[in-house]
Amino acid sequence: MFELLGLNENAITFSLGWTLRQSPSLATLLLKDVLPGDPPTPVNGVHLQEYAAEKGITDIEIEAGDVRVIVEAKRGWTLPSLDQLRQYAARKPRLIVVLSECSAEYATPRLASEVMGVPVLHRSWRDVAKLTRAARRKGDRAEGRVLDEFLTYLETAMPVQDQESNLVYVVSLSLDTPKGWGISNVDIVEKMGRYFHPVGDRWPKEPPNYLGFRYYGKLQSIRHVDGYEVGTDPHDFLKEIPSQEWDPHFFYTLGPPIVPPHDVRTGKIFRNHRVRAALDLLLTCKTIEKARDATDKRRERWAE
Repeated sequence: MFELLGLNENAITFSLGWTLRQSPSLATLLLKDVLPGDPPTPVNGVHLQEYAAEKGITDIEIEAGDVRVIVEAKRGWTLPSLDQLRQYAARKPRLIVVLSECSAEYATPRLASEVMGVPVLHRSWRDVAKLTRAARRKGDRAEGRVLDEFLTYLETAMPVQDQESNLVYVVSLSLDTPKGWGISNVDIVEKMGRYFHPVGDRWPKEPPNYLGFRYYGKLQSIRHVDGYEVGTDPHDFLKEIPSQEWDPHFFYTLGPPIVPPHDVRTGKIFRNHRVRAALDLLLTCKTIEKARDATDKRRERWAE
């Protein structure tokens, strides 16, 4: 039912707020997580988009006795400005919690630890998902239905790897070693079993299940994505690359190579063009181009 609202920032915020209202277990676990030293107090109010003159519009406010926590929810790797946090701090809550897709390593140095005497904490949507699963085990049947639907919605709204997909995202690897790097793009894949690319902006917004790598005019290997992290400094993941600040990237850990039994040439695909093709077709077609086209026709038949 949450998907009826859409996947924008307001929709995700409303979905979380409504779930907190319907699930006292989740609201209580969230407060215990962000205020671990406070004695447990029953949640007696969850408010959405509360307006106050010159103090902004809050996303979510949770009340438990005399404790009030403001939750600022963000979609993607964005964080609120200091001016926005100051407006919320003027309301004198016990705590401001910022929710985003950012990792703790990325968010912590970019958020003030307190604003006007009000502590500021960061939590990721993955943290919310973990709390939701824990609340699912504690809540009653009615809560469980709501929490199940909210978890499904979160998995739709946030980057989640599709473990059941057999589509391969085929990329072209440069043979060069960028200036200042201690390793080439090919060796990052072949020797380190790693790969990375930007999140979105004509690149996938969700991690693919398989990656295919082509260079020297043909498909060299296909690898399962065994794990991934999101970060902004490549040096945190590959010491051979100097420390620098990038936009958010997926950093993958790759499984062993699946090598085609015969040469799979590139075909009529632009030099740096990226395509998706079914795993079985990549291993049986003569070119990546033909595997891509056959995959598109197969998906058209399924859609009929």
